[in-house]
Amino acid sequence: MNDIILASESPRRAELLSQIGINYQVQAVNIDESRLPHETPEALGGFDTLDVLDGELLLKPRNYQHALLMLSKMSGHWHEILTAVAITHAGKTKLVLNRNYVLFYQITTEEILAYWKTGEPQDKAGAYAIQGLGASFIKPESVRSMRITGRKILV
Repeated sequence: MNDIILASESPRRAELLSQIGINYQVQAVNIDESRLPHETPEALGGFDTLDVLDGELLLKPRNYQHALLMLSKMSGHWHEILTAVAITHAGKTKLVLNRNYVLFYQITTEEILAYWKTGEPQDKAGAYAIQGLGASFIKPESVRSMRITGRKILV
């Protein structure tokens, strides 16, 4: 029996649920995640993580140039990470939004290109994975990654 339905095909989300012992069934939904004109960064649905820099949502990069632009903007700056979890059970929905702020080291174009070539940033909001190689861009004293990747929210 499955404890929850995971409305995402993200292997990272599945891994997080498995790590904390929650049984799940994947039922992905096809939703356009583009920001609508009336939405603010708080308007998140499902189980997702987004990066925000100066009020701009940093979504998944379209290509290397887009990733370079986003990562260069974050270089040497603080940005906000929003992690949202929505759980529906017995007709009731609980939504939790977690806000964190992280500070990037100064990173070079060469470092960004090398990171891009690993393949990791190509399907990540903000063009990096805090739980992966992208963590090397973040000053460790600025963040607690467990809260960002969702474990604290679900535990």
